[in-house]
Amino acid sequence: MERLDKRETVCCGASVACESCAVRPLAVCGALPTDALARLARMTHPRRLGPGATLIEEGEPALDVFTVVEGMLKLYKLMPDGRRQITGFMIPGDFVGLSVGEAYIYSAEAVMPTTACRFRRNFFHGMMEDYPDLETRLLGIVSTELAAAQGQMLLLGRKTAKERLASFLLSLAGRLEVAAGDRLALPMTRSDIADFLGLTIETVSRTFTVLRKEGLLARVDKAGVVVADIDALARAAGD
Repeated sequence: MERLDKRETVCCGASVACESCAVRPLAVCGALPTDALARLARMTHPRRLGPGATLIEEGEPALDVFTVVEGMLKLYKLMPDGRRQITGFMIPGDFVGLSVGEAYIYSAEAVMPTTACRFRRNFFHGMMEDYPDLETRLLGIVSTELAAAQGQMLLLGRKTAKERLASFLLSLAGRLEVAAGDRLALPMTRSDIADFLGLTIETVSRTFTVLRKEGLLARVDKAGVVVADIDALARAAGD
């Protein structure tokens, strides 16, 4: 991984005040009071990754935690036979690297040019002891991740291909605050989407076509879609 040059820092770090970080209201560090931000900035080490670069690797010592600032990460786990299961896509404001043990429980790879703020895990634990609101915010993140994991189990176990893809698009549009008529960028590959949804690439491609023909999507291309009707997409998702 390449260390950011300070002149290129875009988030909390030595050369940029944390108060000006665009994702701080969304991130775990948003729970910190203003007087704690200088301490946070001194201990932050931004990272910039190109597409396909690894931020963390499953099984490696969990020494750092991260906040996504720009771009997107995909989280995945490897099976013993080498097969890969994508478990999530992380967007700006998301927290990455949390582990109950001493090793990372998943890998994280950049889908597109991505910047993440790195914090030493022991430093972060110290900040939680000094600022209880930070721990409360983190517990909220963990609860959200648990709910997402339960939703993913339902998606993979019970939903049809159409319901799975509609659920994925609806969830991503909500997280990115994309409204009907706006473009929803999909920087991940069709293979990544298929892996996440437990489908084949061919099924994903056919289902995109179905959603477009039914008028739920106004436009579909490799880089993204335009959602024509959010409510109809929710109905198609089985929500």
